[in-house]
This record gives sequence, structure tokens and C-alpha cells, in this order.
Amino acid sequence: MRSLIDILDFSVEELDKIIETAIDISKKPEKYSAVCRDKILATLFFEPSTRTRLSFEAAMLRLGGKVLGFSDAGSSSAAKGESVADTAKTVSCYADIIAMRHPQEGAPYVASRAATIPVINAGDGGHNHPTQTLADLLTIKKETGRLHDLTVGLCGDLKYGRTVHSLISALSRYEGINIVLISPKELGIPDYVKADVLDKCEMNYRETECLEEALPSLDVLYMTRIQRERFSDPEEYERLKDSYILTLDKLDGAKKELCIMHPLPRVNEISVKVDDDPRACYFKQAKNGMYMRMALILKLLGYMGEVGDDATPETFESDELRCQNPKCITVTEQEIVHAFKKCDDGSVRCIYCENKVE
Repeated sequence: MRSLIDILDFSVEELDKIIETAIDISKKPEKYSAVCRDKILATLFFEPSTRTRLSFEAAMLRLGGKVLGFSDAGSSSAAKGESVADTAKTVSCYADIIAMRHPQEGAPYVASRAATIPVINAGDGGHNHPTQTLADLLTIKKETGRLHDLTVGLCGDLKYGRTVHSLISALSRYEGINIVLISPKELGIPDYVKADVLDKCEMNYRETECLEEALPSLDVLYMTRIQRERFSDPEEYERLKDSYILTLDKLDGAKKELCIMHPLPRVNEISVKVDDDPRACYFKQAKNGMYMRMALILKLLGYMGEVGDDATPETFESDELRCQNPKCITVTEQEIVHAFKKCDDGSVRCIYCENKVE
């Protein structure tokens, strides 16, 4: 049984096959309209979502399946104190596949270890968002014609932006990728992403605080929202929220074939006047997300050929070590086994949220 917790759970060959299937679905939707007619998707959303939840539900319905679940932790047994693991075990009795979003980092991984059905990480805190990355890869492929030899600018909240973290991991698998990190210093890319992905994979990247300076070289511009919900200090959010606003004037020096992306929702970081520019791809990106989630559901339910074995990382448990990340699932659910992995750089990291343990 396979789950998708991190985009690296799939090989490049598997990603390419999922993209190929998604493109076929977009061209021949009737071919797939009854494939999952006897299957049920459970959407367990412990924090608010519009696009991701509705995209998953639309994906399953368009495959002929059914959907059950909740969109608010307050309407689930979590409000009574039920653990993520117990929720996953229970829902496994009713559904064939789970899509989970949770504010605590590592929660979908905990669910995947307890469930008897596939679990899809639909976003865990500021950690990962692999299905958004699938939508991003499909959009880049369709708009530029390739997933190699590209200069990709990532702009805005790179510290808490889980979509950015997942996209960097995915692009690290392809040749000729240059990354430009555009953010204020306070919202720069986390050190673990630099160490575990950018440096480890020897990716070409540079950091800048100036969007206008970076724009002319970009093939893809990935804008992100400064996320109010990730800040513990409201004053810091107010100071940083308008750091980058993309306008038509700023696009004067950009390439004519630039692909402008955004995981949505946007606040004011992209002017609505940019929406009519042919380079604006973010609403296409949202639709691509549905096609990719359709293909992913087919993959995990075994409708895309032979499903491979799980790739289980080498881990160890400890009674002494503790993850210090306040957003890790181990902080709120005390009964979870504290487990860690040793990385190539000699560091020890929590297997749930990947926080470095000092």
C-alpha cells in the first residue's frame, strides 16, 4: 500500500507517468468518468481550505466515486480529544483513500502509519504540500513544454510556504534547474531545505530581496502569500505582509513567455490587472490541480499499473530525544512514539516534521 506524504515518495518516472495521465484525463475526461464508481474518498481537513478540499472532492466525483469527510476540526472527534492515529484507523473502516490537511507538521505521516488505506498529505502546517506540487509540475510542463533547463523564481513567504518547500524538492530531480529565492530576510528559505535539498542536490540557486532585479531572467515566477496564520507575532505579519506586489509595470522587463504561478488564495501580492496578461497561469494551475489529483487517486488505488513497495526510511526511536518544533504533531499528541532519522550531513531529524534535533 502506498501513500503520498512527501513529493519525494515518488520517483521521477512515477511523477512523469502521473503527469502523462493527468494530461490524458484533461483531454479525454469521459474515459475516466466511472473508474472509481465503487470507491470512497475521505477528506479530513483539520484546518480551512477551499481549493485543495474542493479539488479533491471534484477529482473523486469526476472519477465516478463518492466523498465523505469534514472541513473543520471542530466538527470532528478531534474536538473531543481523539488522536490523529485513531481517526485514521476509524476512517479506514469507511473509506478507500484519505486526503488529510492538518495544522500540525507530520500529522499525515502519523495517519499513514495507522491507516489501512492510502493517505494523501493535503498540507501539514508549514512543512509539505505535495499535491499542490503535482499541480505546479503539470502547469510548468504545459506552459513551458519541459521540466528541465528552467530558471524558477520563488517569491514571498519562503519560510512558512509549504508549497515552495515541496516544489524545490520536486525540481531537484530535474536537470538544469536554477532557483532564485526572493524574500525578505525574515521569511527566507529554512536552513533544512538548503541543507537537505539545495546543497545536497548541488542545485544552482541565489537569494535576493529584489523582485524587479530577478524578473528578467525568469522562465517561471512562483508568487506566494504572506500567511497571517503562520505568524505568532501579529506585528511582524503587518510589517511584512506587503513585501512584494506584482503589477503590470513590474512585468515590463520580464520574458514574454514567462509563466506566472500562485498556489492561491492571493491577498494583494498579484494585482488583479495582471489576470488578463497571457503570462498569468494561476487559475489554469488551480484546474490542473484537479486533474493531477484525479491521476494521483488512480495511482494510489492501483488503477495505473503495478504499485511499487513503500520506501521506508531508516529510523530509530528514542526516549531521550525530543523534537523542539512547537508545530510538530509530537507536541500535541503525547502518545506518539518519538522517532528520528540520521541524515547524510550527520544531523538527526524528526521523522514527522524533519526538524533538526540539537
